[in-house]
Amino acid sequence: MKRKLRIYLPFINAGLQEATTYRADWCFRILGNILGCFISYFIWKAVFLSGGSEIINGFTMPQMVVYIFLMFLTSTLVSSGGTFDIGEEIRDGSIAMRMIKPISYNSTFLFQELGNKIMTVFVLIVPLVAGVEIVSALFTGSVQFNIARFGLYIFSCVLAYLVNFFFNICFGFIAFVIKYLWGANMMKNCIVGFLSGAIIPLAFLPDVIEKIFLLLPFASLNYTPVMIYMGMYSGTELLYYLGLQLFWVLGFWGLSKFLWKAATKRLCVQGG
Repeated sequence: MKRKLRIYLPFINAGLQEATTYRADWCFRILGNILGCFISYFIWKAVFLSGGSEIINGFTMPQMVVYIFLMFLTSTLVSSGGTFDIGEEIRDGSIAMRMIKPISYNSTFLFQELGNKIMTVFVLIVPLVAGVEIVSALFTGSVQFNIARFGLYIFSCVLAYLVNFFFNICFGFIAFVIKYLWGANMMKNCIVGFLSGAIIPLAFLPDVIEKIFLLLPFASLNYTPVMIYMGMYSGTELLYYLGLQLFWVLGFWGLSKFLWKAATKRLCVQGG
């Protein structure tokens, strides 16, 4: 374990240095997402006002506000750029340099992203969680923060990130066939955003469709951690959805190993 840590520690440092070097790009991406949060807030506020009801599909307006900002925090924490990175390396030929090194291809991406996540966690998680709790307290009149539930939320986010990482790695291997992934990646992000509850809560969908979507891996990315933080899952239901996340982590991890062996047999880069 120590030997592996020594091998991959430079990749963590590289990810951290990348995040700190390109601070302006990082800040603009975060500001763009925050702007999207406020746009969603005003849209849902208009929906509740026009609906004339205090509760829509089990959500009150205060709960919807918390949901919107938790969804932003969660999607930021569990985001992964493996698909784009693999596509770019195949396009410019730099993947050849990774392949000749005696290290795991997937692990290099994982540890490099972990370095990037360190900055995101330290900069965002405290002020955003504090902001969510302040808004919740203003609406309810009392502090709702629960340390045990927050711990479960963080654990769920770790599983969600691993699901997202290995899913993106698997999707990125498509670049071995189609060579350029920009368009396919845009389409994938739109579909995943809808299926993960980032656009509308899955509870707003018809019951049959909601049950199907909850079984898919995409609900494990954003919807499950947010529901855990909001206290919507408890007891056996909580264990079930955490177990489902773990199932998808192991499933995509195994699939990534299989696809890597299959993809490298037909590698053809355009650059290098």
